[in-house]
Amino acid sequence: MPTAGAGPLAFGSRDLVAALGVVVIWGLNFVAMKFSLRDFTPFQLGAARYVFAALPLVLLVKRPQLPMRWLVYYGLAQGVGQFGLLFVALQAGMTAALASVVMQTQLFFTTLLGVVLLHERIGGPLRIGLALAAIGLGCFALNFVGGGAAGGTTLLGLLLNLCAAAMWGVSNIITRKAQQSHPHYDALGFVVWSSLVPILPFVAMSLLFDPVAVRWQWLHASVGAWLGAAYLGWVATILAYAMWTGLFKRHPANRVAPFSLGVPVVGLAAGMGLLGETITAWQWAGIAFVVAALAAVMFGGRLSNTNFFIRRSM
Repeated sequence: MPTAGAGPLAFGSRDLVAALGVVVIWGLNFVAMKFSLRDFTPFQLGAARYVFAALPLVLLVKRPQLPMRWLVYYGLAQGVGQFGLLFVALQAGMTAALASVVMQTQLFFTTLLGVVLLHERIGGPLRIGLALAAIGLGCFALNFVGGGAAGGTTLLGLLLNLCAAAMWGVSNIITRKAQQSHPHYDALGFVVWSSLVPILPFVAMSLLFDPVAVRWQWLHASVGAWLGAAYLGWVATILAYAMWTGLFKRHPANRVAPFSLGVPVVGLAAGMGLLGETITAWQWAGIAFVVAALAAVMFGGRLSNTNFFIRRSM
């Protein structure tokens, strides 16, 4: 019999480095957003991010073989919806550290949308995860009892952050539906070409909603702010997504997905270490429950199967 961990499913050193690299890239993603928002408005940063994500690869990568509507749906949901709301949340009163955790609630929004729209069923581990996540969100809400901002966050920032996570869930459902109808489309081409969609909406929203005093401030943005936008587009969107997709092609989802638990860890450390952000006691409690909820969903099924086989062998 083969030894445990041997064979094609085992993580080699290169894949392990890739998985950890994605965790670090996505964890630092939130610090880059905060840094760039010092010189860009949220809508300007949204446009800049997707210009970098689309160019120059849109000139080199073929458009995926699926109807244009899927690119539009995904670009609006993931670009304008998820990141537009997240950028506004970070400016309205949300720390990079806490945002990295709250965004992980997308897993539960995706699940609930899957139940409603795709008629998927909720298993035992997922029910436990949803309950723990609800307690965690309650802790975040209790953080604001008495009014005002706490730990560098506001209630508006938290609510916008949750809306961004919900839109991430919507984009996940769109991706799943697109894959069901066209299972062999090119994932990298899908990301690159859908990145064209949010650019004009972000430009239009900047012209309509940004105050005149800051409408053209992107022309005077620092080199660091532009590098942050480039990081969001080229590194966090294109490079990390390509690495992550490659891991899923070579390994089962239950071997790859648990690495995503490291993203909020890196995000927390980066926000506190690089930006000097603070976390309150209620926020730490909420973080603990959200992470426990994610762990319950990712490992709950595996533990249930292990217990089943233990009982069978007794």
